[in-house]
Amino acid sequence: MPGRTQTRGDELRVSCFCGGLSFTLSPSSCCVGFPQMPLFAICRYPGCGCRIEFGERYCEKHKADAAKRYEPARKRLTASQRGYTSRWRRVSQEFLKAHPLCAECERNGRITPATCVDHIKPHKGDFKLFWDQSNWQPLCAACHSRKTASEDGGFGNKASRNT
Repeated sequence: MPGRTQTRGDELRVSCFCGGLSFTLSPSSCCVGFPQMPLFAICRYPGCGCRIEFGERYCEKHKADAAKRYEPARKRLTASQRGYTSRWRRVSQEFLKAHPLCAECERNGRITPATCVDHIKPHKGDFKLFWDQSNWQPLCAACHSRKTASEDGGFGNKASRNT
């Protein structure tokens, strides 16, 4: 159990609370007498746990799979590149002021404040469709997440083909 640590010049003095262990480290004595441990890491693939060289992320078995798994996220454009700019934030807030209730909750007989503006038909980079207000609907965060996950294939869902 670590106790007190004191520094004096270049030296570091560490002592245990019980007083049984005390040692001094200085730049000249650092790691002298201690065996050098090889540095390794653990494969980050879920459930693997293989030892790998320090600095690597995956073992040889999982490198290719991990590259395929995370490749779509690297190719995705930024929110700004997809059209979600300060102009979008301003216009979508105006839309929410004019349409304050979640459209999906209203269809199901609930009254919930809308917090997101959803594109009814995903625009997929078509900026004409992106700015078409007849393609917008107000949704609460829960309904928007549910709809987006079903369309894009999030949370283990398969991506829907009808969009």
